[in-house]
Amino acid sequence: MAEYKILFKKSVWKDFKSIPDRDLKKILKCIESLGENPRQPGCKKLSGQERYRFRQERYRIIYSIQDDELNVWVVKVGHRKNIYR
Repeated sequence: MAEYKILFKKSVWKDFKSIPDRDLKKILKCIESLGENPRQPGCKKLSGQERYRFRQERYRIIYSIQDDELNVWVVKVGHRKNIYR
């Protein structure tokens, strides 16, 4: 299986600033694993969108997959109570 390239939307860098360092390290490790398999067990497709979500404890990673270009775009990262607003 080919390796997917991880790309970040500009606003994701702002999302990272509000996350504590110990949680951010876990989130980044999780995002890195999406490059190997973007449809891991535990990821769910969001209804009505071509996006997926992945849980990392209290945080959610929202991303889209471009299979034709082998890209994973991280769209948003945040606490579970704020992520879907």
